[in-house]
Amino acid sequence: MLPLEPRAAGREIRRMMIFIEAAVESLDDALAATDGGADRLELCADLDAGGTTPPRALVAAVLARVSVPVLVMIRPRPGDFVYSPAERARMAADVTAAIDAGAAGVVLGALRADRCIDEEVTRALIAGAAGRPVTFHRAIDDTPDPVAAIDTLVSLGAARVLSSGAAPNALEGAEVLAAMVARAGDALHVVAGGGVRAHNVGAVVQRSRVREVHARCAGDASRIRGIRQALGGRDV
Repeated sequence: MLPLEPRAAGREIRRMMIFIEAAVESLDDALAATDGGADRLELCADLDAGGTTPPRALVAAVLARVSVPVLVMIRPRPGDFVYSPAERARMAADVTAAIDAGAAGVVLGALRADRCIDEEVTRALIAGAAGRPVTFHRAIDDTPDPVAAIDTLVSLGAARVLSSGAAPNALEGAEVLAAMVARAGDALHVVAGGGVRAHNVGAVVQRSRVREVHARCAGDASRIRGIRQALGGRDV
């Protein structure tokens, strides 16, 4: 696809509603993100390590104070996504706890030693979410073929996948993200994450054709507000 001229790009973006998800790791982050205009939160601990399961007390505190949907990260430790039986059991318990607390959904991912999606583990965790939407996180970027992996996630019943297009950031991975969007069709939402900022979100959306973007909010509403403004307001 040829790049649009700047004015045409703006018109293209404004014909779509772009959903903004903010990654947060504290109540202050959550309140700042919603003040900035986030549509949904991904609540984690240790975002510097890619995000791990947050304390249950934090989940309860955030759910009590915000009105937007909150997704809870389910990841027992930093590092790879190949989990031991004990780690899998902990993940299953954390999924149940998040859903029982009132989370709108969970975010998770598990791979086999060959780096392909661990279908058995993922299927069981999705079942544990009791019908709430499940996002498969950026573990997909570690798979041999993120585009082909979309078929697996659709078959397992995932609602979304968060990805940078297997690149250092979403802008560099926009071509792969576009292929993922095309592969998913209406069966699954692709969320662009990784280095999404106000100055590049328009290009990310235009090139990848995603309808949802993901950005970290570290206690400062301005980053999310800037992304919202770059997209032309709430309904773009």
